[in-house]
Amino acid sequence: MDVLSREELKGLLRKKEGPGISIYMPSYRTSPETKQNPIRFKNLLKEAEDRLTASGLRKPEARKLLKPAKALLEDSPFWKHQNDGLAAFIASGFFRYFRLPVAFKELLVVTDRFHIKPLLHLFTNDGRFYILALSQNEVRLFQCSRYSIREVDLEDVPRSLSEALKYDDPQKQLQFHTQTPGGTGERAAMFHGHGVGKDDAKNNILRFFHQVDHGLQKILREERAPLVLAGVDYLLPIYQEANSYSPVMEEGIAGNPEGLKPEELQKEAWRLVEPYFLKVQEEATVQYKQLAGGDRASNEIEKIIPAARDGRVELFFVAVGVQRWGTFDPVTFSIHLHEEPEPGDEDLLDFAALHTLLNGGTVFAVKPEEVPDEAPSAAVFRY
Repeated sequence: MDVLSREELKGLLRKKEGPGISIYMPSYRTSPETKQNPIRFKNLLKEAEDRLTASGLRKPEARKLLKPAKALLEDSPFWKHQNDGLAAFIASGFFRYFRLPVAFKELLVVTDRFHIKPLLHLFTNDGRFYILALSQNEVRLFQCSRYSIREVDLEDVPRSLSEALKYDDPQKQLQFHTQTPGGTGERAAMFHGHGVGKDDAKNNILRFFHQVDHGLQKILREERAPLVLAGVDYLLPIYQEANSYSPVMEEGIAGNPEGLKPEELQKEAWRLVEPYFLKVQEEATVQYKQLAGGDRASNEIEKIIPAARDGRVELFFVAVGVQRWGTFDPVTFSIHLHEEPEPGDEDLLDFAALHTLLNGGTVFAVKPEEVPDEAPSAAVFRY
């Protein structure tokens, strides 16, 4: 399992019965280094078993819990086809793994819930965006990060102009195709039909794009990631007219996307969206600095944790690779911090990040030196 969608992330956040084991490790893509991948994973599973038994779980129960993950060790093709990093999550009756384009630092966390902070930059400021590739023959949607791209299944979206208009009156049916003028590299629109003019042709395309937009609303209804359009020049402004999703990048990828590989689209789209992400983070940093010292901003974990739990955090900066171990009581709102993890502890930075996400806030998972005020975390509150 390798597609880490927002719904899959929410599934990881749901409370599981008993302890949750979270494993992060770098992985090799090429031989002979790929032989090290299962060895590293095996060692982490052994350490997880030791921690489980040390916490009071009987050895047979610990081994039963880890059995699905240990079975993966026998899957030789799996270990030969890795990405930059592997993330695995184990609980009673639950096992998920993801080969991801992130070279994780090796990390094992055994607590009451899964540890998800190393995944956050795939969903936040490090470049989560979408590409909508449009042509008269094909509509494709891609979910992307700075490092990866995957195609999204379009169940309720017409995949072509002919599909969108197939129930029209045959006498008014638009027949549409494109051809490439010699040497220009551009595509020109050709329209055929009974009395169909340019306005009729545009109206048909606009109706097609309204149907596409309507279908995308169901897929992107909880998203705020930027959308990049890819298509020939005359199609992009027509889609902008039909579009109801925000934000859409003003500049798109010009040219027929049918002949482009997903990786080529992703590379070109990242060139367009990188300034957007940098600007968003810079504006958030400025906002924090303007509010620092007052009631609307803080870098104190004791203030951030209850605010995140109550949905009051609007912006949250958190240092990747840094943990603050402790406990939080949601009834008494008491917080206890420890230098080293103790039984029952969790990473409270992780806690604050996931509750910020779940409550519609924005998380910036950044390098430690990029957190304002040189703290492990900093937050801007809604009120």
